[in-house]
Amino acid sequence: MPLLHHLNSHGREDEQIVEEFHGCRSKPARGESSRNQSPLLPGLPDDLAIACLIRVPRVEHRKLRLVCKRWYRLLAGNFFYSLRKSIGIAEEWIYLIKRDRDGKISWHAFDPVYQLWQSLPPVPKEYSEALGFGCAVLGGCHLYLFGGKDPLKGSMRRVIFYSARTNKWHRAPDMLRRRHFFGSCVINNCLYVAGGENEGVHRSLRSAEVYDPNKNRWSFISDMSTAMVPFIGVVYEGKWFLKGLGSHRQVLSEVYQPENDSWYSVYDGMVAGWRNPSASLNGHLYALECKDGCKLRVYDEATDSWSKHIDSKIHLGNSRALEAASLVPLNGKLCIIRNNMSISLVDVSKSNDAGGASAEHLWETLAGKGQFRTMVTNLWSSLAGRNRLKSHIVHCQVLQA
Repeated sequence: MPLLHHLNSHGREDEQIVEEFHGCRSKPARGESSRNQSPLLPGLPDDLAIACLIRVPRVEHRKLRLVCKRWYRLLAGNFFYSLRKSIGIAEEWIYLIKRDRDGKISWHAFDPVYQLWQSLPPVPKEYSEALGFGCAVLGGCHLYLFGGKDPLKGSMRRVIFYSARTNKWHRAPDMLRRRHFFGSCVINNCLYVAGGENEGVHRSLRSAEVYDPNKNRWSFISDMSTAMVPFIGVVYEGKWFLKGLGSHRQVLSEVYQPENDSWYSVYDGMVAGWRNPSASLNGHLYALECKDGCKLRVYDEATDSWSKHIDSKIHLGNSRALEAASLVPLNGKLCIIRNNMSISLVDVSKSNDAGGASAEHLWETLAGKGQFRTMVTNLWSSLAGRNRLKSHIVHCQVLQA
């Protein structure tokens, strides 16, 4: 069976691409003959040419688009990347959003295979200085920015997304409520937001809503039990856990169950020992034990406590530059990203066989930006003082293409 028929259910755009590469268009465009169309690769049928092109490393895809119009069109549609995903060669990159010393937002992509930082199109201007906005990934390859507070216009409903397949930004439907410093998560490829504040007085919100990309619209869901400004959240066992501050600055915890659209107050051993950042992977919940992220805690459901640890035995320090800002799954491992853009990987799948605290061999350091400036960065951070605005990571996600 031809490779191009391996995937045949990705929409009209993909069907058109299939038709073009098989030369079976019934009515070629004026002045164009599919019979005389140049092959993708000289001397090869287009099926085999695509079988070659989809195996080119992702880091080179920007160059592939520049070769000719046919290559550009192939890489501009979903078909090319759906093929990569279907045969298990799609690559995961780390995308981090950073606030610089002057308050400006920038962002960067890291290729963990070649250990290279990649250039990206600038963040749209409405988010260049925004505060308290959300960030999430839908469909594995679309990174969404939503809500937040513009320094001049106040709270926003705006939603935009970046496609890792096209390397471009796009608009999406606005949220139903203006909000900033809210909680967000993704369950079953739907984007949920809840709580936060709106502009003007610092009024906490109870409202929550969900975006379904298949319907391309937002809908309200049940309000939270109490108004909250969340500071930590995670999806664990199909439920969304949130922890934050109430209108009187008291600590609150709630869990949302999407199957019955209900919120419940919760305060058990998991919530009591929960620290930021945290992440769930393969049914287990992890959080950082120390500021530099060199020691992980694991929630033990049997004892309802955070009693297990995975320790690297190599601790870097407590400066803001070395502080771990994010914990995300990457290729089946946990990835720790620090403010100086150094990155560590932990193979937690082998932690049960590694003897808990003696599991330092499970850790791997990636040659991330800033890794070799650790000592200088640490010293400068200490000299600068805690009151000075410092460069730091505000969001981190993984996109596949």
